Amino acid sequence: MPDASLPLALALALTMGDPAGIGPEITAGAWRAMRQGATPFAVLGDAGLIGQHDVPVREIATIAQAAEVFAHAVPVLPVDLLVAAHAGQPDSRNAPAITASIARAVELARNGQAAGVVTNPISKIVLKKAGFPYPGHTEYLAALCDVPGREVMMLACPELRVVPITIHVSLRRALDELDTSAIIAATRTTHAALQRDFGIAAPRIAIAGLNPHAGEDGSMGTEEQTIIAPAIAILRADGMDISGPWPPDTMFTPPARARYDVAMCMYHDQALIPLKTIDMTQGVNTTLGLPIIRTSPDHGTAFDIAGRGVADPSSLVAALRMAMQMAEHRNRS
Repeated sequence: MPDASLPLALALALTMGDPAGIGPEITAGAWRAMRQGATPFAVLGDAGLIGQHDVPVREIATIAQAAEVFAHAVPVLPVDLLVAAHAGQPDSRNAPAITASIARAVELARNGQAAGVVTNPISKIVLKKAGFPYPGHTEYLAALCDVPGREVMMLACPELRVVPITIHVSLRRALDELDTSAIIAATRTTHAALQRDFGIAAPRIAIAGLNPHAGEDGSMGTEEQTIIAPAIAILRADGMDISGPWPPDTMFTPPARARYDVAMCMYHDQALIPLKTIDMTQGVNTTLGLPIIRTSPDHGTAFDIAGRGVADPSSLVAALRMAMQMAEHRNRS
């Protein structure tokens, strides 16, 4: 596989995200913060939009040119918009350019030309209006990588890593979809990724309960006994360091977090609320289970503040740095 041993001189491929959101602004901010460092990136997008944020921009023909350009200007692999983009005014006519940016970035990573993919925020509503058939970035990336159904979304900040077993579905549907096999599959993928991409030789994995007090021995729900405990037994038989099911209301305190490397959560908000409360600024979304590295800032398009010059690039900077760190671990594995 081309991505199995990545030369560390390779740049990261950064997608444009929604051009009417804060993507261009935080991209410019990330370049300012990182231009003297060892994590070059190339943007697949519109050079003019990024240049509006008082940074030098240079269009390049291949991503191989990014490293030599990066210290002096934002390297841009051009992706043409169908209509002019205006901050805070999303237009679904630009959906093909948004998805083309993602597809091209994935292709560069799969071909071994990019160290990994970092994605700027997209709007699910904008893409859906244009006929986009996927619930979000995560599922689209899995399809582009020919591994649909194997994707696992992990959110990480310096104090916590979380994985939701069910992701972009309603809470009612999540309860219907949750089963033992889903917990096992997501946990095995997470365990392997923590070893390969994060350098954790023996990951400690905490499994959350579903119900209040983790069911209180069945008095507040039986899913812990019928769905979660059987998964824990099988994962332990695999030789993994598994604990749980943990009461969800106490497992994210500082003393509890010190006892595990990742928390496997049963549904979207059970995972994302503690992560974003603890440190949304440094939060990073990474997709596990892909043949490539992919990270993203842990926030949305922020159309309401786009163009005002107040967007914080910290999460994007964290995503870029995490992607390169993952590439370094993968290169050594």
